[in-house]
Amino acid sequence: MSSPQPPVPTSSTDAATPVPSDLQDERLIASRGVGGWVSSTWERVKSGDLGSLPVVVGLILIWGVFYALNPAFLSSRNLVNLTTQMVPIGTLALGVVLVLLLGEIDLSIGSMSGLSGAVLTVLFVNQGMNIWVAVVAALATGVVVGLVYGLIFNRFGVPSFVISLAGLLALLGFQLRVLGSEGTINIPFESSLVQFASQKFFADWFSYVIAVGVPMVYLLVRVVTNRRRAAAGLSAQPIAAMAIRSGLLALLLVVAVYVLNRDRGLSYMVALFLALVVIMDLVIRRTTWGRSVLAIGGNVEAARRAGINVKRVYLTVFVLCSTFAALGGIFAAARLASANQSSGGADTNLNAIAAAVIGGLLLFPRFGYVGVATAIAVSGWVGAGLLGTLLFRRRWLRIDANARRRLPRVCLATIAMAAVVGYANHLIGVDGATSAARLAILAALITLGVAVYFAALRLLGVVTLKELAALQRKP
Repeated sequence: MSSPQPPVPTSSTDAATPVPSDLQDERLIASRGVGGWVSSTWERVKSGDLGSLPVVVGLILIWGVFYALNPAFLSSRNLVNLTTQMVPIGTLALGVVLVLLLGEIDLSIGSMSGLSGAVLTVLFVNQGMNIWVAVVAALATGVVVGLVYGLIFNRFGVPSFVISLAGLLALLGFQLRVLGSEGTINIPFESSLVQFASQKFFADWFSYVIAVGVPMVYLLVRVVTNRRRAAAGLSAQPIAAMAIRSGLLALLLVVAVYVLNRDRGLSYMVALFLALVVIMDLVIRRTTWGRSVLAIGGNVEAARRAGINVKRVYLTVFVLCSTFAALGGIFAAARLASANQSSGGADTNLNAIAAAVIGGLLLFPRFGYVGVATAIAVSGWVGAGLLGTLLFRRRWLRIDANARRRLPRVCLATIAMAAVVGYANHLIGVDGATSAARLAILAALITLGVAVYFAALRLLGVVTLKELAALQRKP
């Protein structure tokens, strides 16, 4: 079979305009310009490369339903509470994303977060240490645990599932030991850490500066990247497309800041979390280490033969995961102004892992699709936002305690099913299925999701949304 021939210029203008080296294949010429960018994006969606689009759409639908049930759900006060609530789980999800990219797992992140909160409160409250020294000690605990995991994994080849499962139990024991007979230790409300987590908010004008400045920086970075690609003879994204993206991002951020400023505004803790999201996104996509993580997740043996120090990457990822878990525990202790024997327990592990998976990252990427369709860290953030919505909303429902505990699990099971079916849709798209087949899969997914949702409502003793609204209004 003959290879595709370079396109023949049809005019003097075409002849004078060199075709970028990565678009020499005539089948790729359609991706040039704004129209080509739109068409290529649509083709990716049709092929099953949906990224975080289903999660974003699902988040909008869930918010719409909750708003219909109670308009106070989208009030400024509730949204401020929701943003601060999702930070601890979102921070844990950032670490989970890293280990999932390698095709591994860490089941002890919840216990690690609880232990770090216990270390923080004991050193600060009981031992009288400076609060920031206690914070560093709590983070160092996460570093040590990650080092232990990485060394055991590299030296003995024990599966990460087994290591972290044993670590889960061990860290729970350490947490009980550190807290001692007190069980619960309260952090003084006037301490700088608690104030940082729950009382410190940016001035309105500075929040708007951030909302406008971030899209401007994004546009500047994209322009610089375009120039470097053009100098290397590669294709560049259309300026108009970048301007549209930056404008939409600016509009979204300004609206969000306006809504938050109607109450208390943008929290210092939320801003720090968003900064971590951006940093991890850049680290994964733009650094040699981040590309090594993606390479190992795709094929560990190929990465080793390419000269990547696989063991070092595994070690650093386990350290980062445990450190993020420790940081999430610090955020949780600061937000609640306390640490106790149940900190990091209950559904913390499930919620953090689900946040990463729901955000667009599929489990065990080395066996197939590496979930890099969207910005890696942003996936964890979107998933954390969805999880935060579900967990926060269930407290508003006037249902018994057992049903309230079942509700988030039903929601997570439904969303996980959507992720699996979406993955199947991607594989079918790769194998060359027709658009009709993909649409049929999506239709079946929607039908099944709706059926599971209303079946869950029936199990909870609620048959219709009208009855659910009436239940909500009961005193």
